[in-house]
Amino acid sequence: MLLSLQLQLIRRAGYPAEAHVALTDDGYLLTMHRILGKPGSPAILLQHGLLGSSADWVTLGKGNALAYLLADHGYDVWLGNFRGNTYSRAHTSLSIEDSKFWDFSWHESGIYDLPAMITYIARLKENLLKAYIGFSMGTTCFYVMASERPQIARLLQSSYMLAPVAFMKHVQSPLRYIAPFANDYKLISHLLGDGEFLPQNFVLKFLSKHLCYADFLEERICANWLFILVGFDKTQFNYSLMPIILNHTPAGTSAKTMVHYAQEIKSGYFRQFDYGKIENMQRYNSTEPPSYNLTNIATPNVLFCGPNDWFSNPLDVLELTNQLPEKPVVYRVPYKKFDHIDFMWATDAPKLVYKKLLSMLSEGAS
Repeated sequence: MLLSLQLQLIRRAGYPAEAHVALTDDGYLLTMHRILGKPGSPAILLQHGLLGSSADWVTLGKGNALAYLLADHGYDVWLGNFRGNTYSRAHTSLSIEDSKFWDFSWHESGIYDLPAMITYIARLKENLLKAYIGFSMGTTCFYVMASERPQIARLLQSSYMLAPVAFMKHVQSPLRYIAPFANDYKLISHLLGDGEFLPQNFVLKFLSKHLCYADFLEERICANWLFILVGFDKTQFNYSLMPIILNHTPAGTSAKTMVHYAQEIKSGYFRQFDYGKIENMQRYNSTEPPSYNLTNIATPNVLFCGPNDWFSNPLDVLELTNQLPEKPVVYRVPYKKFDHIDFMWATDAPKLVYKKLLSMLSEGAS
């Protein structure tokens, strides 16, 4: 039923749509939604952010949503879904009721999920992918994959990062409130929910207090974990989208994913999950988790940055830029209030972001 809803949304907009399932090396079944291009059309994979899904790329509707604009420009558009979200809640041997199903963070999504989806598309197309476009956690997982499995990244001709998230020392998101306790996994699990990310009411109320001073519609926004974590731009938000957004977001993830981000804020490093000194020694042969080796990344990289981004702070993006082996192209959105979620749902996102991205794609810019 949920699967067909997404396909119906795309078909209702007048586009041919399919669902495909990719199997990861560790047994997760990931649904990808595809807007079919003409035979031989170049493939592009779009990957959602934290608590998101493939639906995020079509929310703005025909003529505005990035997925539709790419299809209109002749691309074969693939919309991925990470493990644990609405469309990827299946495993070859684990039930979603099993805590082992939820024992993952964005590290596993980077080393297993993206490789599974990218290789699936490359084999089907019998060609390299024209581009990978990631948003938020979709960028984090790209950097994990390109660092740890660079042979998979070589299947991509280019990559475009919307609101890139790797280093997080300067994050302004309320997730900072959790960061000091990020290494106390039992406490964090109690606060966020053990296994699947299911926020407890008192945590929700605490974080909402710091963000919302609202009328009814804004209260509905602030009751949504995504807006609590990444912020809200009144001037760019189209309230008529709320029914669609609330139908699809938040789409779910693991508590461990949230903890891993909190650890990044606390440590200031871009590195693997911190299990504590004893377990780190067992897993990594080191008391500290290893940092991702960004020097392995060879895929041409374009970074799109918002000046008012809570989750992808310009200073953290600068740190990422300095550590990449090849200096990336950096495009700063020319609107000072542009924030994290604006990359997906801002009224002016087509004009401020997508037009530039489409131009870079057609020119082969990297």
